[in-house]
Amino acid sequence: MGDGTPYMDGHMPPMHTHHGGSGGVLEILLPVLAMSACAGGYLLLVRRARRRNPVRGWNPWRTAGFCAGLLLLAAALLPPVATFAHRDFRGHMAQHMLIGMYAPLALVLGAPMTLALRALPAPRARRLSAFLHSGPARPLAHPVTGLLLSTGSLALLYFTPLYDAVTARPAGHWLLHAHFLLAGCLFAHAVAGPDPAPARPGVPARLVFLGCAIAVHASLAQLMYGGFLVAVDAPVPQVQGAAEIMYYGGDIAELLLAAALVATWRPGRGGVASNVVRLTP
Repeated sequence: MGDGTPYMDGHMPPMHTHHGGSGGVLEILLPVLAMSACAGGYLLLVRRARRRNPVRGWNPWRTAGFCAGLLLLAAALLPPVATFAHRDFRGHMAQHMLIGMYAPLALVLGAPMTLALRALPAPRARRLSAFLHSGPARPLAHPVTGLLLSTGSLALLYFTPLYDAVTARPAGHWLLHAHFLLAGCLFAHAVAGPDPAPARPGVPARLVFLGCAIAVHASLAQLMYGGFLVAVDAPVPQVQGAAEIMYYGGDIAELLLAAALVATWRPGRGGVASNVVRLTP
């Protein structure tokens, strides 16, 4: 930061320069265009689903959830959060929480796959349904995959030189954002998503995986706050502030995920939890 505050290893930080020009314009324009395209595509599918089945229609709360997720993504990728994230590790952590935990939950609750199954022509819907039942898709729908990619990767990112290596270039920032978003969506979908997931375990197992995520998040945040094994090249107050954001922000996000799991749970026959969505439109 160049504010005279020493890093975790005691040495003084260098002065950082900020890049402007066309690169800054693209960093604003690209997220706006991407979020607008996603919102437009979702609303188009909603319109088609209502036309195909006017009686059943589409739950407006699903639409609100998906649009809220896009707004959270936009907030994370645009100033002032994005500007703060580029110059302060606390800003990066706030951005990580929005992209990797809060936005994915809202997007997943929008049930985009179910919407697509209802809105697409029958041949395309059957192909999508077949993919959701396919062998490659089943591991993606299991909570262990999302847990390893979303929570497990944090140890590799912040306790090895990987974070500094990845964020040294603009492309690395975008790859990191994409990883946070996809991993967060996979975990939220596997734990509490309303979309079809044939390989999704029962509610007790999902609660166990969610408990593991909470424990790992809390442990990593505590290690980061104490400066144990942290490999992030940032001043001590920034690292400690980021650890507090991870600890409390992660707790809130995971409580929301648990609430979503309870809200979407439907007891099946014999007391077995059922979270099945019809795979045909």
